[in-house]
Amino acid sequence: MTSFAFPRFILRFGVSSKPSSTNARNHGFFIFSTNKRRYSTSKPLLSQQSSEAELLVVVGGGAAGIYGAIRAKTIAPNLNVVVIEKGKPLSKVKISGGGRCNVTNGHCSDNLILAEHYPRGNKELRGSFFSMHGPKDTMSWFSDLGVELKTEDDGRVFPVSNNSSSVVDCLLSEAKQRGVLLQTGKVVTTASVTVGGKFLLKIEKRTIDFVDYVEADYLLIASGSSKQGYTLATQVGHSIVEPVPSLFTFKIDDPQLAELSGVTFPKVKAKLKLETVGRSIPQLTQVGPMLVTHWGLSGPVILRLSAWGARNLFSSDYEGILHVDFIPDVHIDDVKSILIQHKNQFVKQKVLNWCPSKLGLVKRFWKYILDREGLNGDILWASVSNNTLLSVASLLKQYSFRVKGKGQFKDEFVTAGGVPLSEITLSTMESKIQSDLFFAGEVLNIDGVTGGFNFQNAWSGGYIAGTSIGNLAVAAKLNEEVVR
Repeated sequence: MTSFAFPRFILRFGVSSKPSSTNARNHGFFIFSTNKRRYSTSKPLLSQQSSEAELLVVVGGGAAGIYGAIRAKTIAPNLNVVVIEKGKPLSKVKISGGGRCNVTNGHCSDNLILAEHYPRGNKELRGSFFSMHGPKDTMSWFSDLGVELKTEDDGRVFPVSNNSSSVVDCLLSEAKQRGVLLQTGKVVTTASVTVGGKFLLKIEKRTIDFVDYVEADYLLIASGSSKQGYTLATQVGHSIVEPVPSLFTFKIDDPQLAELSGVTFPKVKAKLKLETVGRSIPQLTQVGPMLVTHWGLSGPVILRLSAWGARNLFSSDYEGILHVDFIPDVHIDDVKSILIQHKNQFVKQKVLNWCPSKLGLVKRFWKYILDREGLNGDILWASVSNNTLLSVASLLKQYSFRVKGKGQFKDEFVTAGGVPLSEITLSTMESKIQSDLFFAGEVLNIDGVTGGFNFQNAWSGGYIAGTSIGNLAVAAKLNEEVVR
């Protein structure tokens, strides 16, 4: 990964190890290094750039943070922009989509339809959010910078290279080209507002026990689902909707199901029933591909159910009943007819070896259904009663699984929760509580289903926040020139 460092000028005389909250300034920023009890002045940009410009600090070097930083710097080239990232920048971009990076979704040109893919945010995002920067804008942005994209049949958009490095390298290269500075291995641990209206930030690099204090004119918190961002948000006056996991697999209480690990179903209809949900929620019924794993069920249909049911599943201790229709395009009466016709046609064949091809079932799953019904696969079709075939048809159309937990919460998945959208002006991404404070990405109470929607939230939010900050910086510079 590419990293950038601050040029630093050290003035060797001592000062207090605690910064003054009243230390207002007009230009640049100060760093107080407490471990050496020395005072240091940092010039964050290259020598040809002004050290008297305003400063934007971006907390988080993920998709929203980097995208927002680039946008702010594009609009306001004289603005000092520094991204603070505790780990590797764009790490979630790197691993997403199996290492291919699902950039966005190309099948939602209508913003109202697009908003429906967000369990948290579907009402709020129907407004100007995606109109200001939607999937087409995202695709154009990357394409213009040389990242060729492709849209797959299900709408997911990937780089033609099938390698997330194409996206990562593009973002880091553009950030460097624009003059965005990236500081890695550091954490912004506290934030407060000075009397002069600036943001006083405590930045730690724990590996060497180093502490800096920085004053910034603008603050963009884009820290994803990290507790760091939630802590900073509360320190500057915001509340937090308790974060819970979203987009996870289901653990199923069925030892025999593990024998089907790797079996995929191109299309099933799945309905999730939870004791904590008294009313009918349409989104708890989903249609799509499903995958059997060694611990339970996964695939797009399960991930979408987990997203829409995230909070209810959390309160249900991840227990419930999953009803699955394995052949949703065939009516149950037709399934019965197919089975009876098959029996009459193959009376002297073994049941296990002759599954009706019209049902499109793999042999391993067919055996699983026969075992569930108590049928020995070695018996002949002639020996199977019609009533038994009706029971088999019912199993195929509504098979019940007991959900007994969730799968591992992987790094590339998301959370439901964060800063309430009611505390944010979505047209600018600015806080309604503190001026010059902005949010973007997963730190907000927005999360989408699988298919590129979570990254689109990051691109849109980062773009809008960066635009707002850049415009404020340009206006501030113009006002300053008028005063001069």
